[in-house]
Amino acid sequence: MIVRLAKITLIASIALLMTLIALNNLTDYGSNFAFVQHVMSMDTTFPNNKGLWRAITIPSLHHIFYAVIIAWETLSAVVCWIGVIKCFRARSGGAVEFHRAKDVAMGGLTLVLLLFTVVFLAVGGEWFLMWQSATWNSQPAAFRMIGTTGVVLLFLSLPDEEIENRKLL
Repeated sequence: MIVRLAKITLIASIALLMTLIALNNLTDYGSNFAFVQHVMSMDTTFPNNKGLWRAITIPSLHHIFYAVIIAWETLSAVVCWIGVIKCFRARSGGAVEFHRAKDVAMGGLTLVLLLFTVVFLAVGGEWFLMWQSATWNSQPAAFRMIGTTGVVLLFLSLPDEEIENRKLL
C-alpha cells in the first residue's frame, strides 16, 4: 500500500506544482508575458545571428502563444488531479485495477513532459534560440521540470503487486 500511496502523492505534487504555475501565470500575467515576448522577439539573442528571421514581434501573437502555454499548464494540472482521484479510489484494489487507474495520471504527466520539452526546449530553446539569452533563458527550469516529472512518470509506470484487500485509509 505504501508504494501506491507514494505514487499518488507524487502525482499530486506535480498536479499542485502545475496548478501553482498556471495560477501564477494567470494572476501575474505580465511577469511571464515579458518572458514570452522577449523569447519570441529574440531581442536578447546573439546580435546578427543567422536565425533572427524567426523572430516574431507581433504582440497579439505573443499573447496567443502565452495563452496556449497557460491553457496547457491548466489542462496538465486538471488531468493530473483527475489522475490522483482515480488512483486514490483504486488504491486498495487489485494490481490490475490500480494499473488501469493510472492511465489518466500518466496522460497528465505526459502533458507536462510535452509542455516543457516541446514548448520550452524545442520551440523556445531551439527555434527562438532562447539558449543564447543570458536573461530570458528558461532551459534550466525546463530541465528540472522534465527530470522531476519524468522520475514520477517512471515510478508510476512500475508494475504494482497485489496487496491485501483492506482499507488503510
